[in-house]
Amino acid sequence: MSKGNILIVDDEKSILDSLRGHLEDEGYGVLEAESGHEALKILRENTPDLMMLDIRMSAMDGLEVLQRMSELNSNPVVIMMSGHGTIEDAVKAIKLGAYDFLEKPFDSNKVILTISNAIEHKRLEEENRNLRIKIQKKYEIVGDSPAIRRLLEVIKTAGPSNSRVLIFGESGSGKELVARAIHNYSRRREKPFIEVNCAAIPTDLIESELFGHEKGAFTGATTSKKGKFEIADEGTLFLDEVGDMSLNTQAKVLRVLQEQEFQRVGGGKTIKVDVRVITATNKNLEEEIKKGTFREDLYYRLNVIPIVVPPLRERKEDISLLSRYFLKEFASEYGQKPKEIDEKALSVLDSYDWPGNVRELRNMIERVVIMTDSSIITIDDIPSPLTEPVVAPETEFFSQYNTLREARASFEREFILKRLRENNWNITKTADDLEIERSNLHRKIKALGITLP
Repeated sequence: MSKGNILIVDDEKSILDSLRGHLEDEGYGVLEAESGHEALKILRENTPDLMMLDIRMSAMDGLEVLQRMSELNSNPVVIMMSGHGTIEDAVKAIKLGAYDFLEKPFDSNKVILTISNAIEHKRLEEENRNLRIKIQKKYEIVGDSPAIRRLLEVIKTAGPSNSRVLIFGESGSGKELVARAIHNYSRRREKPFIEVNCAAIPTDLIESELFGHEKGAFTGATTSKKGKFEIADEGTLFLDEVGDMSLNTQAKVLRVLQEQEFQRVGGGKTIKVDVRVITATNKNLEEEIKKGTFREDLYYRLNVIPIVVPPLRERKEDISLLSRYFLKEFASEYGQKPKEIDEKALSVLDSYDWPGNVRELRNMIERVVIMTDSSIITIDDIPSPLTEPVVAPETEFFSQYNTLREARASFEREFILKRLRENNWNITKTADDLEIERSNLHRKIKALGITLP
């Protein structure tokens, strides 16, 4: 089995014969060209993994071949060769995309090692490129409604700038997707995209998470640790649910935004960074400012470009498209044949208000894919409360209950269900929203017969 195909380009027959012998002994397939023109002709018809290219050739030298390769679909990794090349030639070749430079006469062991490293380098590059495409596909914004088309236009405009962006939107509406899309349209796209959920990290740990800490800075800090600002250097830092950040941490984030520098917790060294900060919240920050829970100066620092993500109920045209997209995604993920959804089932999805937004729809479709054997999703496969009838007119509504206790229990059940869905069934966050103890919420869920997914 061949280790890969290599094209050798040299106008000296003895070099071609020598390299061919060494490479074939190592298990490589070999193609030969005695001129630059012949090499380009071969590249139009073949896709070798690697090309060994002599710099000094008559008619067309190796550097010109390297330049003209950009017009071709073939993109082998290139190792330049020369018996009398200069440092200047080597620098030019590397700038034009060559992987390495070998001097004649060759050390056969060095040639084989360089080729092996170059092919492995190409394999890793392709693997990273495919992984990047896969990640971008995972975080694709799906929709063709006017609201989504407007959103995508704003993202394309904001992305290339270096300005801070504040994303507003309900829980589950896709704020992270918007942040990632902005990063992918930016000049920082090849650099890290680092996410921090400010609501999910305890207040006493958030500063260590953002700025890092030195060994011994606090109990449990047995080693030094980089913070997210440091890890995101030259890239993008996405602070999700920034409205849940404490005032003390807000003050420190404000300073980093102003100075682009900070110190780790327990450290004295100043660390400079170049980070684009994108933030998101499901809260009304202007109301939080009035309540004294969010700094006004930080708000204006973050809100350079505001972007509002529409809730799913305001872009219902996208529900069928999203449903089919998620059906395909989960069928592939769980190794199933693709499933379809019939029109009656789609009409049920269209009539629902989706308080949990796209996240709720995605979770529901995942559940249906797992629990349904049929290749066609029907209305019978759609879980409640989506299939429950719309609330009756007022007189009929009140006639459902015989006592105040029944009416109160019904309202309480629906209210808790709504908040659970909005928080993606997170008990702790729902209890915080309802301003009750977590244990109390558990008791109510049990008493009211609420089934958790």
